[in-house]
Amino acid sequence: MNTRNKKLSDYFPSIRLRTDLVNEISSDPALSITFNSWSTEHQNEFLDILTGNIGVKMLYDSYFKEILDPESSPERLSNLLSVLLGKKVKVKYALPNDSSRLGDEMSLVITDIVVELEDGSIANVEVQKIGYAFLGERAACYSADLLLRQYKRLRDEKKKHFSYKDIGQVYTIVFLESSPTIFKQYPDTYIHNFGYTSDSGIKLNMLQNYAFIPIDIFLEKLHNEGINSELDAWLTFLSCDEPEYIIRLIEEYPRFKEMYADLYEMCKNVAEVMSMFSKELKILDDNTVKYMIDELQEQLDDANRALSEKDAALADKDAALADKDAEIRRLKAILDTSQNQHSIR
Repeated sequence: MNTRNKKLSDYFPSIRLRTDLVNEISSDPALSITFNSWSTEHQNEFLDILTGNIGVKMLYDSYFKEILDPESSPERLSNLLSVLLGKKVKVKYALPNDSSRLGDEMSLVITDIVVELEDGSIANVEVQKIGYAFLGERAACYSADLLLRQYKRLRDEKKKHFSYKDIGQVYTIVFLESSPTIFKQYPDTYIHNFGYTSDSGIKLNMLQNYAFIPIDIFLEKLHNEGINSELDAWLTFLSCDEPEYIIRLIEEYPRFKEMYADLYEMCKNVAEVMSMFSKELKILDDNTVKYMIDELQEQLDDANRALSEKDAALADKDAALADKDAEIRRLKAILDTSQNQHSIR
């Protein structure tokens, strides 16, 4: 089907006209106050989303959790995880995650969902607007925290019947909207899987697994090559807000149309969606501030490290010069002694 001249409103009749939305907002004092508190850029973005000028940003926390809710629509998240993990999995239920996020790192995270799968494994799905510093180290710490929580829960439940074989795999899946520089070194790869392997070839059931998905790199691939797989389809749904690609997606993979329809049903409640949008803007502001703090701290650490290395190098040079000076003094003393002995003779 030729979709070139199609618009999102042709597929989703619930999408409203801009004039209707502006009138509704203007006629409600509470909505007007919120709307006018935003920058012009964010006002236009909000109206563009609700009128289908651009797609809904699915990686925003509110939309992601609504459409992929593990309680009301577990089959959707199950399908996504199956595609990402390369094996069929089924979401059993959501787990609480508020207490497990370390310190104030939540300000860097847009979305954070933890679920238990039917086989007892745990999967954590996380979205970061900006890839934070020490990405691998922090993911490893959070994965270890989830693993320890699972161990403690099973030990308390099973008591003397507990066995380490009861502990399931832990999957940490991180979507990066703006990925760190290191990912740019792999411009053809938009999913990086990490696990444990032995240098000897021995097989052990190590439990921690990671997948990092640089969305910015995927979008470059999408624009160059289009949608060519189930994984491409899911990542397009999650990351692309361009109507042309959304229409291609729902034409080639019709099951995504139902999810978009749910999104636009949500958008009919302007007050609720405006509240969600305000929350997302705050998360993004906090995210940016935290990222800048981390970046400045990293630059400061690098500068201090370079200064320490220079100080160490200067100290080494001073020590070498001191050794040479001492050696010169020793040789001069020997020479003076020798000359004195010759003078006496």
